[in-house]
Formats: sequence, C-alpha cells, structure tokens
Amino acid sequence: MQSNKPNNSILHKDFKLLARELTIVENDLTGSEELLRRLIPKDTPVIGITGPPGAGKSTLVNSIINALSVSGKYVAVLAIDPTSPFNMGSLLGDRIRMAEQFNKANVYIRSLATRGSLGGLSGKTIEMCDVLKNAGFDYILVETVGVGQSEVEIAGLADISVVVLVPESGDEIQTMKSGLMEIADIFVVNKSERDGAERFTNNLKKLVHLRSVPIPVINTKADQSIGIENLIKALGEQAYKENSKRSYLLTEKAWKLIQNQKMKSFDKIHLHKTLEQACSNPNFNLYQFIDNYQQSFKNS
Repeated sequence: MQSNKPNNSILHKDFKLLARELTIVENDLTGSEELLRRLIPKDTPVIGITGPPGAGKSTLVNSIINALSVSGKYVAVLAIDPTSPFNMGSLLGDRIRMAEQFNKANVYIRSLATRGSLGGLSGKTIEMCDVLKNAGFDYILVETVGVGQSEVEIAGLADISVVVLVPESGDEIQTMKSGLMEIADIFVVNKSERDGAERFTNNLKKLVHLRSVPIPVINTKADQSIGIENLIKALGEQAYKENSKRSYLLTEKAWKLIQNQKMKSFDKIHLHKTLEQACSNPNFNLYQFIDNYQQSFKNS
C-alpha cells in the first residue's frame, strides 16, 4: 500500500524518480490522479520567462541557471517546446540550447510540448510545475516558446513573470502594452550592446512608471552573463514580496485544469483522422461535424 506522504525527490537526489512522476502526470498514466492529489507543494517561486522570438530567452535561462547553480541552489526548468505535428510530442529544442546544463547535479531540465495550446502552455504545465514544487527545488523556471502576445497565459502560472525584449522591439512597444506589457513583473532588455538599446530602455522605463506598481527594467548581455546578477537580485526581491495575486493565480490555474479535464476524452490524432475522412465529402460543414463529433463522445 502506498504512503500518503509525498516523495521528496530532490532531498534524496533521485532525479530518476522525479522523471517517472512527471511522465506519469504528463501522459495521464495509472496513478496520475492519486499522485497529484497527495502533493504538498513547497513555496518554490515559479519564474516564467517569456517574450517574442529571438529575444534570447534560452541564453538568458542558461545564464540564470549558471548563477543559481554556482550558489548551490536546486533549479528545475520546464522548457516549453512546439508540438511535433507528427507525434504530438515535444521537439526537444532545449536538448540543444541547454546542453551545458545536463551534467549538473543540482539542475533538472524537462521538455514539454505545447499540445496545441495557443499561448504555449497546456494544463500539463501546471500539473508538472506542482510536481516540481513538491520535489523541493529552490527555483522553477518555465521558458515559453515565444509566440507573441498569446503568451500572456504565463501570468496565470508564474509567481514572477519576466518579459524579455531586445532593442529592436522598440517599434512594437505600443502594440505590446495590452499584452506582454501588462503581465510583466520584471522587464529584461537583452542584447543591450546593440544600437538603440539605451533609448529603448529609457522609453520602456517611462512606460512602466505609468503602472501603479514599479517594475524593474534590467539590461543584460545574456551570452556574456552581464546583468544577470542584477536580475537574480530582482527575482529575489519579487519572490519575497507579498503575493497579492495568489487568488488570481489559483483561479487561472483552476480554470485551465478544468478545461483540461473537460477535453481529456478528446484525442487530437483521432480527431484528425476522422476529420480527414469527413472533409472529402463535397457537402462537408465544419460546424455540423463538430456537433456530431461531440455527440458521439457523449453517447460513447
């Protein structure tokens, strides 16, 4: 008979056990629901790293890991990769981008496919983050795929949202105000050696002063680890602030998990095969198809 006491994989330095637990949860294997219901997550800060493609998020994550691991901190990374159109799994891009981290005893990296979620986050991201929190890491980093304004979903998962921008983002600043600009707890201007970086940073600082709560704007050169110390300090300050958005975070997480539960019976691969056959009919109507498809699941 299994004990109700959750495993603390990190204290026992058992990454294999942790990997098995994450696999069970990610794939809804037998024991998944029981495992989740007996979790007692620690107060580990979940740090979301988001921003437009090409901003240097992966390089920044690498530098953060290096700085934290040197000080003996246990760091977990969930690298959200695009879903493969062939097997619906992760494309495992982090295996290349973070290769230097895999031999570190206090660093654990896991790939997770978007599973079709527009903002790059699936319900499984929440569940796997909770498994990692239960394991006792000091920091959990969630790096998103970089798909634009839909990445505001990270605000419903992360305790601290870090929005990474580059000087070239200057022309897009106004359009981002209603998206990424509103969910940031920290702004990072990466690749700050580039032309226009100082002007862009100053404009960004003017924008954040319009918000009721001051937001740090930090310049970095992630590939040289410049500015990372200031970023780590800002992360620490944010982590110890009163979490006024706790109820909001839990509401967003609950909403996402409920959606995930409702969709559990639907298999996207099966949907594709069924749709492929149905759309060959010259009188095919997508809305009629959806009604019939959903009805078939209710009757099954």
